[in-house]
Amino acid sequence: MMNFISAELSEEQFKKISRLVYRLCGIHLKDGKQAMVKARIMKRLRILHLSSFEEYLSYIEKEKGELGFLIDVITTNKTNFFREPEHFNFLRDEVLPEMTDRRLRFWTAACSSGEESFSLAILLNEKLPDKAFKDVKILATDISAKMLEKARRAVYAEDEIRMIPQPLLQKYFVKVHEGPPRAYQVKDDVRSMVRLARLNLMDSWPMKGLFNVIFCRNVMIYFDKPTQQRLINRLWDFLEPGGWLFVGHSEGLSAISHNFSYIRPAVYRK
Repeated sequence: MMNFISAELSEEQFKKISRLVYRLCGIHLKDGKQAMVKARIMKRLRILHLSSFEEYLSYIEKEKGELGFLIDVITTNKTNFFREPEHFNFLRDEVLPEMTDRRLRFWTAACSSGEESFSLAILLNEKLPDKAFKDVKILATDISAKMLEKARRAVYAEDEIRMIPQPLLQKYFVKVHEGPPRAYQVKDDVRSMVRLARLNLMDSWPMKGLFNVIFCRNVMIYFDKPTQQRLINRLWDFLEPGGWLFVGHSEGLSAISHNFSYIRPAVYRK
């Protein structure tokens, strides 16, 4: 059995990986992330039966399909249902009552394993006036194929749904595994509102039409300032006049040049 633990990630190898990741998806791996990168790529060394990071870098050059797996292990996918609940409360109390158009489009631009998108769908089901008479759709995109696959299954363990009030759990989820741990699946009527698609925010965006609301939360913290600037400019172009942008609470736009109106922490309007 190979001793993978002895594999070391040199400074030069870390820089090569950092440049590659930045070019692929805009994520800026700071110098302090070297230990994290080593630990995560170790998983790929074990799976591929490689004994060094140099072998892995050579493997990437030959096997371009490995790039997707590299992004999967590097990206952080921390999320939960109704994360940063102030946003959902504001959407419920201030934004949704204004939405009188029949056609409404929402985009969760870094949806991870789907919790944010399904939280939004549940809120729209509960609180959007005259939803039955409207054309409402949510686009949910992420760069990670692994996370999107989990979102497509829409099955979550008991600890992953702890933020969901019991009445909503009973209304919008069905138990699919008695456990332990118990597991629940999002019901079809909620899942049907969400279209899942793989999208690298650094690539071209194929979407046609404008969005009423964009959630782009807790993704810009991984980008450097020039990348953040380009992303914010593009998000502006994809919002309808009067549309809403929600970013993570640690991602204020004060250091970025933009035309959005500040509404409240992490909430902006075109």
